[in-house]
Amino acid sequence: MVGSSKRESSTLVSRNVIVNGRRTSLRLEPEMWEALEEIARREHQTINDLVAFVDSQRGPATLTSDVRVFVLGYFRSAATERGHAAAGHGILFPRGLSGPNGEGGGGAPGVRGRLRGPAQAHGV
Repeated sequence: MVGSSKRESSTLVSRNVIVNGRRTSLRLEPEMWEALEEIARREHQTINDLVAFVDSQRGPATLTSDVRVFVLGYFRSAATERGHAAAGHGILFPRGLSGPNGEGGGGAPGVRGRLRGPAQAHGV
């Protein structure tokens, strides 16, 4: 979890869901299952309904991957500047991901060098 000093171990949890009348299994982190349950409550849908919607919109990626992207997109679309400020965001990396003189190497240990692809194109 962001902001916690020690990341708790997150074991994948398998659950069966029904998609278009067929049973399939998804393996997600407990936090992802909790997020899906919250989305289902907010949207007055079942988890099966949400997963079927994701399945109907998905591309070549796996259903599990697309469910994770759906959850991220759902909450990102709801994020506001006021909400970020209230949550204390912007203090985790006070100088961004570059060092004090802008030369890189500062910010979060272990993050530098792991970002590849589209994230780099956007300056992350």
